[in-house]
Amino acid sequence: MKPPYSVNNKILGLISSIAEKVGEVRSARLTKPPTELRKRNRIKTIQSSLEIEGNTLTVEQITDLINNKRILAPKKDILEVKNAIKVYSILDKLDPYRLDSLCHAHRVLMDGLLDNAGNLRKTSVGIVKGDDVTHIAPSGDMVYPLMNNLFYYLQNYNDLLLIKSCVFHYEFEFIHPFPDGNGRMGRLWQTMILKDYSPVFEFLPVETLIKERQQDYYNALAKSDNQGNSTSFIEFMLEIVNQALEDLLSTQNLTLTNVERIEVFRKIIDADYFSRQDYLRHNKDISPATASRDLKSAVEQGILRKTGDKRLTKYKFIR
Repeated sequence: MKPPYSVNNKILGLISSIAEKVGEVRSARLTKPPTELRKRNRIKTIQSSLEIEGNTLTVEQITDLINNKRILAPKKDILEVKNAIKVYSILDKLDPYRLDSLCHAHRVLMDGLLDNAGNLRKTSVGIVKGDDVTHIAPSGDMVYPLMNNLFYYLQNYNDLLLIKSCVFHYEFEFIHPFPDGNGRMGRLWQTMILKDYSPVFEFLPVETLIKERQQDYYNALAKSDNQGNSTSFIEFMLEIVNQALEDLLSTQNLTLTNVERIEVFRKIIDADYFSRQDYLRHNKDISPATASRDLKSAVEQGILRKTGDKRLTKYKFIR
């Protein structure tokens, strides 16, 4: 059975905006950002998704863990981060359309934190916040057929992938298929589905924006629970995705180092000769002086070959 939701004008407008921004990202060759930017965004993603679940580690501490440095923090928090680092490092080996792949990801994510990690629950659970029970999940004997149905929808229905990713995220949280780790898994799996829509989503820190609007996130889940469909949650998540893309496009040149700007431009210009003006035309948010410093540094490092002088100066990437 297809999960219930409706497409309204707000959703259509957000889908149009997201598609336009993904096109801009593709034109700017940012679908796979430079190495350092990918690393920074991955750390922000891990930190934000785990902080939502109560983890105390900072961006700096997670950076130290990735760099194999010792830190002082609760053992459970450190293990959660180490597991998250492992699962995000194998995204390319996971299949977003297979239940066994999702279970494998949960096994890696919750290793040492949960007995029988990677196995669907067979008991009943309720979600408690403070003194209130906010959600009674379907009974344990319904989990496997509900998850099979959800993956059937993902594999076989012709809905837009942007919508499917949001529907899956909501339905996953509603089913609550594991005893623990469902929040971080739902967010991770939406990233997996979005990655199939565009590679840019593998390194886009959507979870950071969810953390900034954490109460809105919970409210959207609760509103969809009350309405009996995922429409409100789809609206919320598409707003988050749209904002994440907007942030990427508005800060791309401001956040890149000179080395990263050169690396991105190499993919655009390929083997052609180019001028400083060509470089500036792509990097519109830097000054001519900064462009000159970028190019001079790349020449000194043996990345570029320089020919001509003054206005006749041309550059070419060295293979």
